[in-house]
Amino acid sequence: MPWCDGCDRFYNPNTLRADGTCPTCGRPVGQPAVDRADEAGPERDRAPWHFKLLVAATAAYLGWRLVEGIVWVAEHL
Repeated sequence: MPWCDGCDRFYNPNTLRADGTCPTCGRPVGQPAVDRADEAGPERDRAPWHFKLLVAATAAYLGWRLVEGIVWVAEHL
């Protein structure tokens, strides 16, 4: 994330000017928008590994709860 030393704040890359400068003070804080889009490539849309881990853990937990629910219903019939 781009940091502007003049303004002492972080900026979202989408809020920077097209040439990569700070919208408030005009100092360069990031790469120009055209270069960022070119270098991102197909990896730009990939989910981070910890999100995939969270989804897998949630699926395992809900699967186990489903098994416990089926066993509970079977015992109470």
